[in-house]
Amino acid sequence: MKNPFESLIIPGGILLLGFLSALLLPAPNFGLTMARSLTQRLHLQDINQLYTLIFCVWFLLLGAAEFYVIRFIYRRWFRS
Repeated sequence: MKNPFESLIIPGGILLLGFLSALLLPAPNFGLTMARSLTQRLHLQDINQLYTLIFCVWFLLLGAAEFYVIRFIYRRWFRS
């Protein structure tokens, strides 16, 4: 039987691992010309908005990847 809180645990785990990866792994850093071109292409007001979006997406992707890797390892080797 599945845990009834699994629908809450999975997104919470992804967010928690995303926040932890913020402490461990640096986000991508673009050059000034590339950042300006992305800002114009995405119709953003300034480079700060671009980096806010980049950081949010980067850490959520890292958190999701870490969550699924840890879940795979747990289910493969530690589950009885």
